[in-house]
Amino acid sequence: MNIRFLFLIVFQLVFLSYNTAQDFFSSIKKSAEQGDAHDQYVLGNMYFIGEGVLPNKKQAFYWYKKSAEQGNALAQFSLGAMYDTGEGVLTDKKQAFYWYKKSAEQGDARAQLFLGKMYWKGNGVLTDKKQAFFWIKKSAEQGLADAQFSLGAMYDFGEGVLTDKKQAFYWYKKSAEQRLADAQFALGIMYYYGEGVLTDKKQAFYWYKKSAEQGLADAQFSLGIMYYYGEGVLTDKKQAAFWIKKSYENGYEEAKEFWEEYELWNY
Repeated sequence: MNIRFLFLIVFQLVFLSYNTAQDFFSSIKKSAEQGDAHDQYVLGNMYFIGEGVLPNKKQAFYWYKKSAEQGNALAQFSLGAMYDTGEGVLTDKKQAFYWYKKSAEQGDARAQLFLGKMYWKGNGVLTDKKQAFFWIKKSAEQGLADAQFSLGAMYDFGEGVLTDKKQAFYWYKKSAEQRLADAQFALGIMYYYGEGVLTDKKQAFYWYKKSAEQGLADAQFSLGIMYYYGEGVLTDKKQAAFWIKKSYENGYEEAKEFWEEYELWNY
């Protein structure tokens, strides 16, 4: 969840007609107090991130709840997230589940993903992998990269659905194309081993590199191995050493073992 990023886009557009952030806050607060559900949600955002007012998570919670109770899907998601993480209120997974579900049923893609994850992990509700699959798929079909990756993983490992490597490849690719590092790495693995697609070491190298450049330690190690053995790319021990060192510096133990066993400091 990135409430700050989403809100700032809207805030910057609307704020142009106001002299100060405080003026905007005052206007929104007046409207919210008069019962406008959308402005109650906006006011909750302003309290949450501290725009035009000092940050106040309890007030954010208060106004999200006001808006959510009037049926605002965005507020329902935000309220669920606050219950989920214990911001502005005591953690309550059952309430988080309740509000995510309200929002998800109105089509909010983030809420659908979070609801799916709650079903997957059994948070606030009994574990139900089929329901997890149902809601994560709803979210993925709306284009949410995290959901597309999660859906790919469910197809990949047969969680809540029969294993289907082609569908796993399809959804990993959708997510990877949106620059999600985990999905890029997973897609690289599928190309490397020929799962759901014909084996293609050059494509495996391409996607490992994309992921590695974003800092994923697993991908950095795999990329280093490809450089070391010349798979999908010309052998380059210096590049192998560079990426394997990056990987172990990021905490990947296998990379450290490889570094030491093959004395990569020599390169």
